[in-house]
Amino acid sequence: MSRAPLPLRQRALRLLAAREHSRAELERKLGPHAEEPAELARLLDELQSARQLSNTRYAEARSTQLSRKFGSARIAQDLKAKGVSGDDAAGALAAARASDLERARGVWNRKYGEPAATREERAKQMRFLQARGFSFDVIRAVVSGAADE
Repeated sequence: MSRAPLPLRQRALRLLAAREHSRAELERKLGPHAEEPAELARLLDELQSARQLSNTRYAEARSTQLSRKFGSARIAQDLKAKGVSGDDAAGALAAARASDLERARGVWNRKYGEPAATREERAKQMRFLQARGFSFDVIRAVVSGAADE
């Protein structure tokens, strides 16, 4: 027994009920199910005007989720890849930048926990934090601070 395909609006609401989505992400997921692109654009506009779809809200939720492991540069890169504009991401990124040092220390402590004994080990720790999206100033403060303790 096969199921009838879900109407586009119902699919969109089901996806949004599970978690926040950016407009571009929702458009990509719903695209194959739309009969015509204008129908999909109209639906997304309706959802945005009803405040059921919000790139700003998505940026905040995604930033919070990623901030456990990553720095603000990596969060900004992820949001851009998900189709969130700079204006929509600005507030979430400002909050992430404000807590970068604290989060970098937490990430460093979970991974290493003790100061580097050699230059090579210190460089390895710095590369690790850099790959996580933390700025050089934050990385230097964390790795130098660990050596001072």
